[in-house]
Amino acid sequence: MARALRGRPRTVAFDARGHLASAAVATVLEACARLKRDSYTGIVPAIIFCGPDEASAARAFESGADEVLRESASPAEARQRLDVLLRRSDRDTFVHPSTRLPGTDEIEAEIVRRMPSSAAFAVCYADLDHFKEFNDRYSYYDGDRVIRILAKILHDVVKGFCGENGFVGHIGGDDFIFIVPAVAVPDTCGEIITIFDTIVPYQYSEQDRRAGYFFGKDRRGQLHRVPLMTVSIGVVTNERRQFTHAAQMAELATEMKSYAKTLVGSVYTLDRRQDPVAEPPLVVPHHDIASAVGDKRS
Repeated sequence: MARALRGRPRTVAFDARGHLASAAVATVLEACARLKRDSYTGIVPAIIFCGPDEASAARAFESGADEVLRESASPAEARQRLDVLLRRSDRDTFVHPSTRLPGTDEIEAEIVRRMPSSAAFAVCYADLDHFKEFNDRYSYYDGDRVIRILAKILHDVVKGFCGENGFVGHIGGDDFIFIVPAVAVPDTCGEIITIFDTIVPYQYSEQDRRAGYFFGKDRRGQLHRVPLMTVSIGVVTNERRQFTHAAQMAELATEMKSYAKTLVGSVYTLDRRQDPVAEPPLVVPHHDIASAVGDKRS
């Protein structure tokens, strides 16, 4: 446990095979149970090697093991089960727990995967406006529901328009990234905004929905009008710019999202800037230099 807490391991294997005494097997199973009970180490995949009988396998699973290998398993089966265990672990840890969408590691990997291609694509950063005030007025549960609604809208619209060429990831909180072909930006972003603006008013009470706002307190404790939530989307493409790292695209998308949040209502803003064109150096032939110098002297 001490080693697992110091540095979360890739996986932990427990030896509870039949050659051990029953007391030793019980100790091994309890060690696995302790590992899985802890909130920090519980995410570490645990595999137990156990005896050949079904009862041993059942006890291993009851202790919290993610995978169980009996002594009768062949080396080929053992390798396959271990590979599947690690893939399953990666899938579980790389997604956001509330939306089940890929997290930051997968988002970066997707951008990196697309960068060498000649196909134009767009990285879009979606963020909710007035979400904190909504959470403060209603509840964390209601806020979480809104985040799941936005995740569903993004996923369904992106996949509906782009199919396998679309990607949706969840950075955390109310921040999302979706990646689509550059030509799909107007339709995709427009549909997301339309659906969100249609659904989100019904997350408020009837009184707030009819008014179109509610009174909330700012950081200084003063009351002010808080509009209904809107969605802001910042978009950056590789059509006019050359990128060498995923962080460059993410930084520009963040910048465009921040600009979108200064505008009223649900909007998307597209970065239309381009890389500066490097002008070739001015080359003057040697005789022209000499003549120019001679003219000055004269």
